[in-house]
Amino acid sequence: MIDNARRIVAAVDVPVIADADTGYGNAINVVRTVQAYEQAGVAGIHLEDQVMPKKCGHMSGKAVIGAEEMAGKIRAAVAARRDPDFLLIARTDAAAVEGLDAAIARARLFADAGADVLFVEAPTSEADIEQVTTQLRDLAPLVFNWTEGGRTPGLSLARIAELGFSLVLFPLGTLFAATAGIRSLLATLRADGTPAAALVGVPSFDEFTELVGLPEVRELERRFGSV
Repeated sequence: MIDNARRIVAAVDVPVIADADTGYGNAINVVRTVQAYEQAGVAGIHLEDQVMPKKCGHMSGKAVIGAEEMAGKIRAAVAARRDPDFLLIARTDAAAVEGLDAAIARARLFADAGADVLFVEAPTSEADIEQVTTQLRDLAPLVFNWTEGGRTPGLSLARIAELGFSLVLFPLGTLFAATAGIRSLLATLRADGTPAAALVGVPSFDEFTELVGLPEVRELERRFGSV
């Protein structure tokens, strides 16, 4: 996961937030996790209170560790970071396990432990979303997870901002779009023998090579000579 984050950081010129799951162990493991992600160059991570092995936040069958144990992980993360601007997002999945009130209580505890941003995962109605923001937005910035097809209603960006969220995650849309495109191309290839009919509107070969950075390589060849 850290190697993937490092590659993403190297490929873009905007801040990267990485999913650090549960921190991959106890509070001691969290120390190493925070240090390694920080060394990878990400701007911040989010840590969650699920039991390992964790599940997607919008799946059933989740389990969470004790609130105090998770607070200890947050304190360890705060102590481990070297850059005070490295963002620590505390996520709780307790709403689906212990109820929304318990999740909000956990988020308060995590804020007290030093979390910079709070993330209550998978509220299932707009009323629940509003309860989260009403009770927590004065403590820390809040995350809204706009999970395509998930349990949380897909509100408009204007409504999300109005409620008081500071950060919106769109975790799956590009993956779903890529899956749809791949399926369409492969079905066309099977039916027609070539993918031509499925390539309408996709980047040309030259557009794709420009996107992935070939012009920069060509400039290096011009400056220093091709090997």
